[in-house]
Amino acid sequence: MASEDEDASGEVRTVEVGEDLAGERIDKVLAALVPDLSRARLQALIAEGRVAFGDTALADGKLKARAGLYTVEVPPPEPAEPQPEAIPLTVLYEDADLIVIDKPPGLAMHPAPGSESGTLVNALLHHCGDTLSGIGGVARPGIVHRIDKETSGVVVAAKTDAAHQGLSALFATHDIERIYVAFTRGAPHPLKGTIEGAIARSTHDRKKMAMVKTGGRHAVTHYAVERTFGPQEKPLAARVACRLETGRTHQIRVHLASKGTPCLGDPVYGSGPPAEVVRTAIREAGLNRQALHASVLGFRHPVTGEALRFESPLPPDMARLEGLLARL
Repeated sequence: MASEDEDASGEVRTVEVGEDLAGERIDKVLAALVPDLSRARLQALIAEGRVAFGDTALADGKLKARAGLYTVEVPPPEPAEPQPEAIPLTVLYEDADLIVIDKPPGLAMHPAPGSESGTLVNALLHHCGDTLSGIGGVARPGIVHRIDKETSGVVVAAKTDAAHQGLSALFATHDIERIYVAFTRGAPHPLKGTIEGAIARSTHDRKKMAMVKTGGRHAVTHYAVERTFGPQEKPLAARVACRLETGRTHQIRVHLASKGTPCLGDPVYGSGPPAEVVRTAIREAGLNRQALHASVLGFRHPVTGEALRFESPLPPDMARLEGLLARL
């Protein structure tokens, strides 16, 4: 009989060996009781000192099994090293230390379980070659900040350790200019303001983030409505500029939704459909994601000290959407 638990080092199996199996080779017995682990895998775990009877680690898989409880520690799988892939990139700036990319929607930042390829990291490894290898860790080389897979816009990646450390420090102290353009359902009220509220993972849905009263991470978004669409007294949609003071997971999407004005097309935080004419505009624009674009990224170069600022125009789907909304 086997049960499972989790600890920081991975999965821990507790296996009970009955009197009927005592005297058999322990690797054979454990393989029978934990069928998803092969005998060879168990022998390797025993050799690593990861299988114990009580508090005593087993020294050899050939030992005779004793009746009682055994623990089998199965370490988490090592992250696969991303492979270079020839994915086209729109490069806004590049030097020996860093590279600035205009990321299209649909491109994930780095490999994750279930999507180990086709990411920005894979593209950067191909583009930058060995210069990127290992910077910031094997699984996410060069990555110092992230935007959601379906969010488009400007991102920066490091090519050297010095740049990685410097950029990480700038993001940690929020000494970065980051402006996003969002199209929202209705318009936030007031038309200009600051949304401040801690964000943590939702207790109801672990795939979502939520504003929380206690715990979580401090988050601040400054916003300004640049344009409204539809009746002036009750807009059907709006173009909103959001300036990040902090950068938390899904921050803008969560904060705008908390005002009752989620990003158009947001499949997670949408909380209700927009007006029919807005839905029609979304379909005609071919928008299949949240209408959110990282339009401005500005920072001081972590190595040279030069002030850098990059702007990205609206991608085609959001540009088409704005044109259609302007007719309302």
